[in-house]
Amino acid sequence: MADPIDFYFDFASPYGYFASLQIDELAARHGRAVTWRPILLGAVFKVTGMKPNLEQPLRGEYLTHDAGRIARLLGCPFRFPDVMPVNAVNPSRAVWWLMERSEAQARRLAAALYHAHWGEGRDISRPDVVAEVAAANGHDAAGVTAALQDPAVKDRLRTEVDAAVSRGVFGSPFVMVDDEPFWGWDRLPMVERWLETGGW
Repeated sequence: MADPIDFYFDFASPYGYFASLQIDELAARHGRAVTWRPILLGAVFKVTGMKPNLEQPLRGEYLTHDAGRIARLLGCPFRFPDVMPVNAVNPSRAVWWLMERSEAQARRLAAALYHAHWGEGRDISRPDVVAEVAAANGHDAAGVTAALQDPAVKDRLRTEVDAAVSRGVFGSPFVMVDDEPFWGWDRLPMVERWLETGGW
C-alpha cells in the first residue's frame, strides 16, 4: 500500500480548516490514508521572515473576505473567532499526545478542535477549552490537561515542527504526497490530479 499523505496544518489557519474537511475523503478516493500533522506557523515564520496573514496590510483584509466566501462555497459551519490568530500550542500538544495512543483518535480530536475554533468561534488556545472538546470526544479531561504540560509532549511538538521545516513546510495547509509538496487549500484539485495520474 502507498505511503500516507502528510497533512500539515496550524489551527490558526482557516485555509487549513477548509482542507481538513476534504483531505481524508480526497485521499480515500485514491486508496491513500492521511497523517494529520499539527504545526506552529510562528516557528516557521522565524525561518521565512513572514508575519501572520492577518497582520499584513491588504492581505489580512482579503483573508477575512476570502475565508467567508470559501465557507459559503463549501457550505460548512464557519464563524470568525474572537481571538485571531489563535495560539495553537495547546491544541497541537493535545493532538500529538493522543497520536502516541491512537492516530485515528488524534485525527478525530484535531477535526473537533478545528470545528470548535472555526465552526463555533471558540478560543482553543485555552487549556480548559481543549479539555472540554477532548472530553466531548470521549477522552479524560484531566488527562488531557496534564498532557499539555508534559515535557515529553512539549518536546514532541517541537520535534515535529522542526521536522516539518526541514522538509520544506512553510504554510497551512501543506500537503505532501510522497515527497511532492502542495501549499494551500486551493491546491487540493492539483493534489487530486497528481494522485489520479501519478504526477507529471
